[in-house]
Amino acid sequence: MTNVMSNDGLDLILRKARTHNAWLDKPVADALLRQVYDLAKMGPTSANMCPMRIVFVMSPEAKEQLKPALDAGNAAKTMAAPVTAVLGMDIHFFEQLPKLFPHADAKAWFKALPDNVLEYIALRNSSLQGAYFMLAARALGLDCGPMSGFDNAKVDAAFFAGTSVQSNFLCNLAYGDTSKLYPRSPRLDFDEACKLV
Repeated sequence: MTNVMSNDGLDLILRKARTHNAWLDKPVADALLRQVYDLAKMGPTSANMCPMRIVFVMSPEAKEQLKPALDAGNAAKTMAAPVTAVLGMDIHFFEQLPKLFPHADAKAWFKALPDNVLEYIALRNSSLQGAYFMLAARALGLDCGPMSGFDNAKVDAAFFAGTSVQSNFLCNLAYGDTSKLYPRSPRLDFDEACKLV
């Protein structure tokens, strides 16, 4: 027996999955968000550093805090989404390494590095985790609307003030209205994007 995902599974998470901008009037349960995180956290990161931190913006008050940080083209769809995940990255991820990488002193590898290097490392690994997060959300039945059109400083002030966490990107989460999808955009073919050497 071969361990290969079914065509239905591949369709669900990638081939037929789309970026959504319009949402059905259907709530997203807190328990489902926990399931999404618990699945996404299993993906690999460097030294198991797991720098991703998430704020799930759901209440009307929290949405109003987020709204001034959004680019104009992202405001309406984000205000309409039941959940907006603010995917952040903990620049001081090394503080958790005694728990996350207990078989070596991995904290010592990172703690003395300058902030710009830590930000680069955290960005790479939290972006990986953000991709796992979207795949997990899709696998559990949610649709995603990831975006980067926002003011990071405003988001950080609203949701990460006083911490070592900085925003990476936003992702609306809900049940998408497929009647309002745009046609799928093209992708590069293998020979345009890849090389076998």
